[in-house]
Amino acid sequence: MSDTTTDEPARKASGTTVPVLAFAGIVVAVMQTLLVPVFKDLPRLLDTTPGNATWVMTSTLLSGAVATPIMGRLGDLFGKRRMLIVSLSVMVVGALVSAFTDALLPMIVGRTLQGFAMGAIPLGIGLMRDMLPRERLGSAMALMSSSIGVGGGLALPAAALVAQHTDWHALFYGAAGLGVLAIALTLAVVPESPLRAKGSFDLPGALGLAAGLVLFLLPITKGSDWGWSSPTTLGLFGAAVVVLLLWGLMELRVAAPLVDLRTTARREVLLTNLASIMVGVAFYVVSLVLPQLLQLPSETGYGLGQSMVVAGLCVAPLGLTMMFTAPVYARLSARYGPRTTLLLGLLIIAIGYGGGLGLMSAAWQTVVTSVLLGAGIGLAYSSLPALIIGAVPASETGAANGLNTLMRSIGTSVSSAVIGMVLASTADDVGGVAVPTMQGFRVSFLIATGAVAVGLALAFFLPRHRPATTTQLRASSEEDANLARAERALSGGSPSGEFPAGGFPSDAELAGFRGRVLTADGVPVARAKVTLIDRHGRQAGATLSAGDGSYALAVPAEGPYVLAARATGHGPLAHSATHTGDRPVDLDLSLPGETVSA
Repeated sequence: MSDTTTDEPARKASGTTVPVLAFAGIVVAVMQTLLVPVFKDLPRLLDTTPGNATWVMTSTLLSGAVATPIMGRLGDLFGKRRMLIVSLSVMVVGALVSAFTDALLPMIVGRTLQGFAMGAIPLGIGLMRDMLPRERLGSAMALMSSSIGVGGGLALPAAALVAQHTDWHALFYGAAGLGVLAIALTLAVVPESPLRAKGSFDLPGALGLAAGLVLFLLPITKGSDWGWSSPTTLGLFGAAVVVLLLWGLMELRVAAPLVDLRTTARREVLLTNLASIMVGVAFYVVSLVLPQLLQLPSETGYGLGQSMVVAGLCVAPLGLTMMFTAPVYARLSARYGPRTTLLLGLLIIAIGYGGGLGLMSAAWQTVVTSVLLGAGIGLAYSSLPALIIGAVPASETGAANGLNTLMRSIGTSVSSAVIGMVLASTADDVGGVAVPTMQGFRVSFLIATGAVAVGLALAFFLPRHRPATTTQLRASSEEDANLARAERALSGGSPSGEFPAGGFPSDAELAGFRGRVLTADGVPVARAKVTLIDRHGRQAGATLSAGDGSYALAVPAEGPYVLAARATGHGPLAHSATHTGDRPVDLDLSLPGETVSA
């Protein structure tokens, strides 16, 4: 089991760290929609059948789903920045492989390598948690989380413009160039996180998860081609269930699992991940429906007759709005909590799809729909990493966010399969060509609305979190009593107000936090007030540091806490940490605002 105790590093991030990480997230997200403008032409371009051409898209989706939890865990163990660079490097290699080929098999290999880079999203979120002060973390994680939608939305018009005026291979050269730029910027301005999870990499767990995910996602993405009741589709679904069940049993018996299923089963983590699937479904529907509606000929009676580029520009506000939503989310979340912002985001998505049912007769109406959906999806996506991070230990940030990103990918995969089936089953045959109908578009929007309704129900049952402001120090009779006991203990020579004289308590005596309060230069701070605050914003203990700066605080239960330290002549420090197990957590507190590894 992982056991890292701090979630703020000794080295601080620069002002350019967040934009660079967000840029890296946008670059890898571009890979998911890079070929959408030329998808219908792939059979001709690759000299293959339409069924085989779909593997060019499916391979990217599958590799991205497999990579996200695995790269998250590797980042926890060996360094998130290091694994981020590895992800981007693999993407660059994949883009170059695709750029130099017109054959199907090498193209699939290149696209598989490009999808591998999706692990960069949870790695970036983990780096932000490890590096940024609390007041900047909310908006930064929101931007990084939304980069999935931002990259996908902005890639559509850009890729359409390139594909319409140059050779389609230029798309891959551009992707490789963006990847190299992201690597260079990451090396230049992003520091490595000092946090490492204990344990080793669970290779059997990684192989088992990869096999289970491929067996599950493959029939989802290919079911419409193979037939949903075909032996191949049903057999793969059955095999996925067996493999994932065996994998889960194995993970429960491993000391350092790839995915901590016990943590994943916590109500806040489980419900957040399930809600993420619904958000993923809702996000992908608009990407599938509006470009087709915009490009259909006006002779159909409902098509808007726009070019590929114009269609991409009409959908681009989806990604732009998601980007500009990040600072709005930070203010709302700071005041009301990420649960409320998730509920608000889902409600806006529902309004967007509900209103979109009647906004399909003009190009400007699709822009309005894109803006509304972008705002809602931006709020929802921004809330997810905050909910996950608030419920897992710091040592599991990468893996937990990787799993959450995987849940979104599963949502988009399900959305692609279901909406594809709906549009195909409702299409009209015109000269041997299947033309989507307005009925199919509206049914697709209704399916998205239903998914959002399920997401709202799941989010409603998430635990209520008090705003961050409620975790500030407050005078109370309980605190006064604790500090009075600490004062008496200090007078007797104890190193902590919670324990008698004679040094730190043994592991058997303490289930809590212990360490020293230090200045930024490492000088011990005596009589600093250290208060323990639980996840609900309630005080769980208080003490004063001894002459050598040492303190010790017991915890009433496992879980996340805030240790707030104050001392005369020093600024206050509010530091998050999680306690698990029955052993003490060694944690030094450095005023004003940096953490010194114990």
